[in-house]
Amino acid sequence: MTIAATAIPLSGTQDGTVKYVSVGGLELEAGGFLPEVLLAYETWGRLNADASNAVLVEHALTGSTHVARGESDEEGWWEQLVGPGATIDTDRYFVVSVNIVGGCYGSTGPSSSAPDGKPWGSRFPLVTLRDSTVAEARLADALGIHSWHTVVGGSMGGARALEWAVSYPDRVKRCAVISIGAYSTAEQIAFAQAQTLAIRQDADFNGGDYYGQAAPEAGLALARRIAHITYRSADELDFRFGRNAQGGEAPLRAAALGDRGRYQVESYLDHQGRKLVQRFDANSYIAITEALMSHDITRGRGSLEDALSVATAKFFVASVDSDRLYFPEQSHELAKALPGGVPVHVIEAPIGHDGFLTEIGQLGPQLREAFFG
Repeated sequence: MTIAATAIPLSGTQDGTVKYVSVGGLELEAGGFLPEVLLAYETWGRLNADASNAVLVEHALTGSTHVARGESDEEGWWEQLVGPGATIDTDRYFVVSVNIVGGCYGSTGPSSSAPDGKPWGSRFPLVTLRDSTVAEARLADALGIHSWHTVVGGSMGGARALEWAVSYPDRVKRCAVISIGAYSTAEQIAFAQAQTLAIRQDADFNGGDYYGQAAPEAGLALARRIAHITYRSADELDFRFGRNAQGGEAPLRAAALGDRGRYQVESYLDHQGRKLVQRFDANSYIAITEALMSHDITRGRGSLEDALSVATAKFFVASVDSDRLYFPEQSHELAKALPGGVPVHVIEAPIGHDGFLTEIGQLGPQLREAFFG
């Protein structure tokens, strides 16, 4: 099924630079409505005459559209996989990456202006991953892409890729789902809720209407700390930090509780929190996290096997062997339920979930053989 885009103000042609398209109003699965949705996206390479070489790369939770460097100076987050001569060779393929609805890298989100000219803030509606897929389908229409050669993503990006293959089976020829299962589990939802509450309970959150005043930076930084613990493995944290004190600080010397120094691992988490605060909006963090909570390929579609039976894409499934957020067992459950029997490829990485980013190059030969030969 093809959904027609409304306004199509495509701008710019440079690889690796942000472009924008308006895809019109969006009726949302949970009952809300966005009257005008703008999507930010980047592209690399050129679409061929029959539009058969288009590849959609879906970003993870706090990722941007900047998958590869292109003509910019900024390094991309998946350059081991995407670029000239890489597995997804931008000299051969037209690569697209879209900022998810609810994000803060150019697409319509809580910090965007509502029809009254004020930021959406607390009024921003609940957007599911299925909603974001509908919006992306309209972008594909605007770009003249009727079916994707491949849709690929890791973590939340993998959930988005899977949703594409089931929601629009006639528009996805190949689908790579990396480091995620068919749905968010109770534990994953629990971790997510702890993160969103950390933001909502910040004194500066103001119910989500903090624009123009102090932002809930402490809450966002705490949310990132919670998340980052799940992104890394226990072995990696022990190997890197152990029980060592942060330089110049003494964790076991203090006359009062609030005066003690930090362990190195605490300093590391503080650093991760500060980094995210500098580049991300707290409301967007909530919006996208709750979109990931919604991930359930079976919702309204019967059993897992029934839900996946409509997909016609060739699948590639992979997991990180040390992942303690999206366990490898979830990838095996997904692969077993897919039509035709699908193997699970393994990224060997001691660091945990983030191996889908740092060690994606391990999958290069397998992905090239399966999809990009």
